[in-house]
Amino acid sequence: MSHTPAAVRHALTSAPPADAVPEQAADHPPAVYRVQYRNIENDDTVTLALDPDGSPLPPFAPGQFAMLYAFGVGEVPISVSGIPYGAGPLRHTIRAVGPVSSALHRLRPGDRLGVRGPFGTGWDLDGAAGGDVLVVAGGIGLAPLRPLVHAAFAAPRRFRRLSVLVGARSPADLLYRHELDRWRERAHVAVTVDRPDDGWTGNVGVVTALLNPVVTDPSHTTAFVCGPEAMIRHTARDLLARGLPSRRIRVSLERNMRCGTATCGHCQLGPLLLCREGPVVGYDRAADLMNVRGL
Repeated sequence: MSHTPAAVRHALTSAPPADAVPEQAADHPPAVYRVQYRNIENDDTVTLALDPDGSPLPPFAPGQFAMLYAFGVGEVPISVSGIPYGAGPLRHTIRAVGPVSSALHRLRPGDRLGVRGPFGTGWDLDGAAGGDVLVVAGGIGLAPLRPLVHAAFAAPRRFRRLSVLVGARSPADLLYRHELDRWRERAHVAVTVDRPDDGWTGNVGVVTALLNPVVTDPSHTTAFVCGPEAMIRHTARDLLARGLPSRRIRVSLERNMRCGTATCGHCQLGPLLLCREGPVVGYDRAADLMNVRGL
């Protein structure tokens, strides 16, 4: 199933989880990285492959994020969508939605930016060992889940089955379309869209409609969910109804992160400071908080 070299498999599966912000991430200025190449995903989203212009940052784990600094504009938190092992680049998938992300979106090969990290908690794929892995992504939420899929591919004997369910607004909004085709050779992959175009022949509707054939042994399934909060809530509730324990549902949450170190408080969700205690948390911790209107 896997043709990944042994050294890379070890790196993918043994990257240290981040339970706290590393000292160098919080206290040091941004490391300078250079754009190696830029891949256009859709009209407003690109993936940047970054190489260090000096010493690289410490290793990232799937699910963690970096603070990316557009020089002269500002800094914004962006989850890693590709993790370097060996000589590979660090990848970030960026949607242009504000001044900083738009400035990052405009970067071209050779341009420089600042990177701080790693920050936050990872997906904890180790906790799914021996069972089924279910990945559920909505929109740009596929980006932080991509390194987890790669990590599962790198250690196929550790897991029984890998299923990847992807929802998008339209076919034009899908991320990593060609890569999804390659994933189908190694996992169950299903895609649905809200608004099909004339050439779309796939599923139409919400991503939870894809769950029926994949949740066959809920007590031995671990779900990893990322997307808009409404999608996360509906997916988690559907999984609970199918018998998944809440502690086996891992979700990635976003708030208005600014400092990356849980100092400013903008990332607060009830008692959680998501810069430090997230973005990935168990649904057993997140459920009550996500159901409070306006929190």
